[in-house]
Amino acid sequence: MAVIVPSTNTVVEHDLAMIRPEGVTFHAGRMYIENPKLGSDEDFEALLGEIRQSIVVAIRDIVTAKPTHMLMGMSAETFWGGVEGNKAFEARVRDQSGLDVSTGATACREALNAFGAERIAVFSPYQPVADRQVSTFFAEAGFSVAAVTGLRCDSATSIAEVHPPQLATVIDRIDDDTVDAIVQVGTNLSFVRQAAELEVELGKPVLAINTATLWHALRATDVQDRITGFGRILAEH
Repeated sequence: MAVIVPSTNTVVEHDLAMIRPEGVTFHAGRMYIENPKLGSDEDFEALLGEIRQSIVVAIRDIVTAKPTHMLMGMSAETFWGGVEGNKAFEARVRDQSGLDVSTGATACREALNAFGAERIAVFSPYQPVADRQVSTFFAEAGFSVAAVTGLRCDSATSIAEVHPPQLATVIDRIDDDTVDAIVQVGTNLSFVRQAAELEVELGKPVLAINTATLWHALRATDVQDRITGFGRILAEH
């Protein structure tokens, strides 16, 4: 599988390697990020501009390895523009790469549908401009969005420095009895093990975006392994 990640990302490859089923390999194409600042809405949109410029080169390079599927190891751009924006993004990637693609937005939607979830709470490392895009996507996808809250990380690299106790506090704030499932977005935030633990504690689906995107990519390529230890989506669906 080809995995497209920002050059600032230190988590996606780590998470995928932890979960990797036998016979599947991951090969990264990195998008160069010159300015990783994320301290404001303007900074966030500037970083997305860098991604839009550099993704073409990253895809060009990685397809020379002749992968069978494309997995997006960055999520904000896949939520941008709502459901139609995600469709357009996927179409551009398919047109350039010649491959089917798994995006975080599509993967989370399909995983939530597999669980029959209707009302969700979402958290991210983002600024408000991106959280609004995430909320729009899920609302257009048919979910009732109880909350979307961002950690407001000040750089692309600092996202990887968020610790589990901080995430536990956020989840405690956004969860209640009316919420069917919790979703984490932002691929540089390693949440795969904590999400699995919280599913047991809270008694409801808790989706880490890297897990969901990998699940989608595996099933899209007819890898049907049921993998335990990383959440219900991989173990049950």
